[in-house]
Amino acid sequence: MTSTATTPPPVPPPSSGGGDADDLSEFGYDQQLHRSLGKFASFAAGFSFVSILTTIFQLFGLGFGFGGPAFFWTWPIVYAGQFLVALCFAEIAARYPISGAIYQWSRRMGGEVIGWFGGWFMMIAQIVTASAAAIALQVVLPSVWSGFQVIGDDPTLTSTSGAANAVLLGSVLLVIVTTINCVGISWMSRINNIGVTCELVGVVAVVLALFTHAQRGPDVVFDTGIPGQQPGYIWAFIVSGLMAAYVMVGFGSAGELAEETRNPRRVAPKTIRLALTVSAIGGGLMLLGALMAAPTLDEQLATGGLPYVLDSVLGSFWGKVLLCDVAVAIFICTLAIQTACSRLMFSMARDGRLPFSKTLSHVNERTGTPIAPAILIGVLCIGILLVNVGNSAIFATLASVCIILIYLAYLSVTGPMLYRRFQGWPTDRAAVDAEGKKLFTMGRFGIVVNVLAVAYGTFMVTNLAWPRAEIFDPAGEMPILRWAGPICIAITVLVGIACFPRGKEHPKPVTSPIVDRVDTSR
Repeated sequence: MTSTATTPPPVPPPSSGGGDADDLSEFGYDQQLHRSLGKFASFAAGFSFVSILTTIFQLFGLGFGFGGPAFFWTWPIVYAGQFLVALCFAEIAARYPISGAIYQWSRRMGGEVIGWFGGWFMMIAQIVTASAAAIALQVVLPSVWSGFQVIGDDPTLTSTSGAANAVLLGSVLLVIVTTINCVGISWMSRINNIGVTCELVGVVAVVLALFTHAQRGPDVVFDTGIPGQQPGYIWAFIVSGLMAAYVMVGFGSAGELAEETRNPRRVAPKTIRLALTVSAIGGGLMLLGALMAAPTLDEQLATGGLPYVLDSVLGSFWGKVLLCDVAVAIFICTLAIQTACSRLMFSMARDGRLPFSKTLSHVNERTGTPIAPAILIGVLCIGILLVNVGNSAIFATLASVCIILIYLAYLSVTGPMLYRRFQGWPTDRAAVDAEGKKLFTMGRFGIVVNVLAVAYGTFMVTNLAWPRAEIFDPAGEMPILRWAGPICIAITVLVGIACFPRGKEHPKPVTSPIVDRVDTSR
């Protein structure tokens, strides 16, 4: 393997002459992607990746089933931990506004090996996550109209016909989002913006409906429920926190689209924090409203989850209207994940760090889009969907394990960043963005926040990967799945070692001194 760098690179100041394109050229890259995204589009990329309307709709029962109503408190706890990570991301996004954020950030902080594996983990995780998002259509569309159940009569995701139909619906969705990503970032941005607006309206509507039909007060969040009647509730509480951990990821997507965003040094740091915070507030209100409005707080709520509550509150017609909004959220979630993954793959290929890099790094001049990565990701996602036909338990396990890889990718940034802080990073205290405003920095709180972010990330990786039968093998039919976390991480690392570009010099190595070059004349 190539040796890792010993010092992070300089942070070039934005050029006063050529704007964002000249700013990018300071890192050694040409402006190939079309730079057309504004503030809302940047925010929408992160918000649609988190997609609280989709994920809480799917995972409410998971959290409630393990922790009872008091599982609500895992939501603000996970948000607090992820916000620490978001602050670190915001600070580094202001200094390295380059596509392939996790890969570019981790290699600049930790060197080529750490950077490559950070990008590798994130890329694999995003491909699996896009498949998991696409398959969620099966949970929604057949409930809206029976005609969406094309194969067989049983829409249940774990049934033979339901699994096959899920692959069909998911594949159609992936073909559509792949086509959009091939057409260009402008179309992707317009569609994503409309979808995010619909999702925000849907979230507000759900929250209002739940709170206006409340059957109990907000003190319900102190009720530990059935799990609280057993000894060792803290363990049940920790397990219930996986629900929030599954949801609040992907907020850094604004960094992935930095080369397509106007003034990314200023916009990306803001939208990274905003996407996570808006998701946390909206999701928290949805959880609280559901607990207050639920007809019962028993096994039926754990099994039926949020759909059960909304059906009792809204009735059949408005329930179907909301399901249509959830379908829109699933659509834009899949679109956002694939877009972020294609930019990550493009960024690594542009540096010659992937097989077939020349093809994967090609940008269509007319659309300003890397088409090959989008197509490859779409094909790989459909291939992963097929696993659900063979064994839905394995697919569900893969969807859970991919979140571990995301947290590992995050650690590949925050861990080396902490080391660099002890060396004096960041030193560009006077650096400014394209508007002449100071870059975002945590100042003297940086080390404290960074330490806590690393500690939180380490805890969550351990918690997510812990071999639990109730998470990875609830049916008790495949005990080996309990160890899916460590096994999949090991396999991902081994395949990564096989794909790692050994013996190839990086075209833009990270070997510059720690003292950043800062333009203080402006």
